[in-house]
Amino acid sequence: MTIRQRVAARLDTSLVRNGIIAVILVNAVLLGLETSAGAMAAAGRLIRGLDALCLAIFVAELGLKLFAQGPRFFRAGWNLFDFVIVGLSLVPGAQTLSVLRALRILRVLRVISVAPRLRRVVEGFVTALPGMGSVFLLMGLIFYIGSVMATKLFAEAFPDWFGTLGRSAYSLFQIMTLESWSMGIVRPVMAVYPWAWAFFVPFIMFTTFVVVNLLVGLIVNSMQEAHAEEDNQRTDAYRDEVLARLEAIERRLAERAEDARPQQRRAG
Repeated sequence: MTIRQRVAARLDTSLVRNGIIAVILVNAVLLGLETSAGAMAAAGRLIRGLDALCLAIFVAELGLKLFAQGPRFFRAGWNLFDFVIVGLSLVPGAQTLSVLRALRILRVLRVISVAPRLRRVVEGFVTALPGMGSVFLLMGLIFYIGSVMATKLFAEAFPDWFGTLGRSAYSLFQIMTLESWSMGIVRPVMAVYPWAWAFFVPFIMFTTFVVVNLLVGLIVNSMQEAHAEEDNQRTDAYRDEVLARLEAIERRLAERAEDARPQQRRAG
């Protein structure tokens, strides 16, 4: 086994993975403490020092991965994700520019690439994106039609909610999320237009209870497929391991049989 293979095997152990997760969580707490004026006044140097130590551990881990995997490192999406997240923390001026300093909290997202269960959730979501595109297109068409209708119907009496196409779209989005939709928007509109329920009720039924559930169903289905694929990979790996062991046993038996033949001839 080469040095690279040994390093790769060591990085893939549960001890290293759990250690990186612990560092990520500690770093998240430190970044949260940096937002507290009292904590920074009491232990600002310690917090910054520990934050720098966490960053050094992340950089060392990435360096070891680059050494162990070589060019293959950049072929894995999760490696690129880690590389970008850690790279943002190393941008010059990250300690002075507020925007870049705020981006350091993105290091917490590294727990997704390290924890297999969280990684499966994200992979299932990404797998569902192509199917979700058609659902988003359908929702966009519904929102556009609804916004045009709402603007023409209710703009005169409620210009703040439905005065323009953008305001109508935002108001309909609020209605779709069921956030203060009844007492906040629909009932005041119905006080002026009693028949307005005929527009809002079908819109809520179709967007909230049909389209949104379609999105949820696609995501759940993709996650189930991701779990099934992982189980199949584990089964294939176990089968290959068993077959390799059987072949090794057969070779040993064959070698012993060949070694026993001269002895049997001499004995005969």
